[in-house]
Amino acid sequence: SDPQGALYWMARMLDGGEDPMTLFRRAIAMSAEDIGLADPNALLIAVAARDAFHMLGPPEGYLPLAEMTIYLATAPKSNSAKVALDGALSAARETPAAPVPLHIRNAPTGLMKELGYGAGYRYAHVSPDAYLPQEYLPDELRGTAFYAPGPFGYEKKVAERLEWWEKRREEEKGKSEP
Repeated sequence: SDPQGALYWMARMLDGGEDPMTLFRRAIAMSAEDIGLADPNALLIAVAARDAFHMLGPPEGYLPLAEMTIYLATAPKSNSAKVALDGALSAARETPAAPVPLHIRNAPTGLMKELGYGAGYRYAHVSPDAYLPQEYLPDELRGTAFYAPGPFGYEKKVAERLEWWEKRREEEKGKSEP
């Protein structure tokens, strides 16, 4: 989170003969690991800068590298996707036999339809706001939250959306309870 330091060390590495692809590889990883969903464009910019470098070569290709370096250094940071992935992988390993809920199973055959596959599935796009609350996790993981958005950048909007979805779920639950 320091564009001055990031640019200086980038320049030192280039001047010292470091392969620019090493810098791009690290920047692409950092975009996913350290910036993540706080600014999803960071990953796109890192990949585009690498592609521009391939197209231009040095020395012109150093400018997209510098732009990318400044962008990443000044982007909001979040590791929420990594934390979410770690949690989901852990849950998947702990519940390897958890069945897919019937309502979200595809039913391409008559037998599958008879077995209840797809029964009760609700297509979100028929709703005016393109959201219909339904459960997607297996029963033993119901209510588990793997992803918790951070307070910065794009994730701030995601947090608002998740809060709104939760309200809709609660409203729907209230309608179905006597």
